[in-house]
Amino acid sequence: MAIVIHKMLVILLLFAMGAVAEFDDYMRRRAEESRRESLKAYNPDPEGVTVQFTQFVTESLAGGNSTERKLLGIGCKATNPIDRCWRCDRNWMNNRKKLADCVRGFGHHTTGGKNGKYYLVTDPSDNDMDHPKPGTLRHAVIQKKPLWIIFAHSMIIKLNQELLVSSHKTIDGRGKQVHIAYGAGITLQFVTNVIIHNIWIHDIVPASGGMIRDSLDHIGFRTKSDGDAISVYGSNHIWIDHVSLSKGYDGLIDVIEGSTAITISNCKLNHHNDVMLLGAHDNTPIDKIMQVTVAFNRFGIGLIQRMPRVRWGFVHIVNNDYQHWELYAIGGSSGPTIISQGNRYRAADYRYTKEVTKRDYAPQSVWKNWQWRSKDDYFMNGAFFRESGPPFVPGRKPYTGNNMIQYKLGKAVGRLTRTAGALKCRPGVFC
Repeated sequence: MAIVIHKMLVILLLFAMGAVAEFDDYMRRRAEESRRESLKAYNPDPEGVTVQFTQFVTESLAGGNSTERKLLGIGCKATNPIDRCWRCDRNWMNNRKKLADCVRGFGHHTTGGKNGKYYLVTDPSDNDMDHPKPGTLRHAVIQKKPLWIIFAHSMIIKLNQELLVSSHKTIDGRGKQVHIAYGAGITLQFVTNVIIHNIWIHDIVPASGGMIRDSLDHIGFRTKSDGDAISVYGSNHIWIDHVSLSKGYDGLIDVIEGSTAITISNCKLNHHNDVMLLGAHDNTPIDKIMQVTVAFNRFGIGLIQRMPRVRWGFVHIVNNDYQHWELYAIGGSSGPTIISQGNRYRAADYRYTKEVTKRDYAPQSVWKNWQWRSKDDYFMNGAFFRESGPPFVPGRKPYTGNNMIQYKLGKAVGRLTRTAGALKCRPGVFC
């Protein structure tokens, strides 16, 4: 069976390559490399990843043993397993790269620029798309070597064109208030191993396109951008953590075209219509390899739909706080697998939007077979999750031992997500 699945995925990848025919030779090579990396990143046992993630959360809620609590430090209020990994270090500023050891879920192999040098952004300008000025964020992200990118001071960066980030980069805004705002957004296209951490992204608008440099040895023509805050296209091993997002022109986070091995965690999302799109088209089955963990996020005020909307892939939605939605929270088409565990769903007062889920472009006779399952979620104000498909049975081990407390997790979401979004970290104290 594994050989059959592997061959099928190869065929799908080759089929998807037709979409990049308009690119030059450089972009075609990058697309091919990215497809191969995505295929390697695909996990044939996604249920096992969800079990491992659940165990981390359980241990985090239990608080660990007394020795662990002592090591974490009295006064550290990090509650979820990602945050507890790094936020309880008063010396976090000098140990920034510890962050790369903390990702959980499908993106758990992501290390970003851990193996590279630090790059200090000193200049918020973004004026030259061909030869970016040294010291700017655009100059940092096009370097070929791994880099851990930090900021000299708080700044507002208005991107004149979409920011094309190359592989093996970390954008780390801790200790400053860094806003990507009032211009174009961030694009990860045909790249691997990128971390975006602790920045604000808001008021994003489409950019006109044109000749834009995406690496030291390549500049290419880009069409008009969509106005996404973060767009992940044909990429793998991506971690988006503690990012505050609002008011994009199109989507806040899009993950499309065979992207996989992705974790979106600890983010705060407000004031937007089409919030998060995982899989762009019903006619691009390349997204069957998409595997995304959505965890510890706070879906806040002014949100309408797509939290997320999923096509084809496997998505683990765990311990998120849905404060309300105007149309629906979780939607999908083309037979995705959606596992919802320990989330808190609070419906709006409007009686016709109580349902969490929405299925598109398929009759009930078809979608009844899609695996959409809810376990230990907490429903408020009449919210309900319409399940379908076979029960979720973890691949490695049943829910035993500490996992039995999972029925409490939905009610614990407020604690797990209370510091979602960009943090205002200060040197010498717990972040």
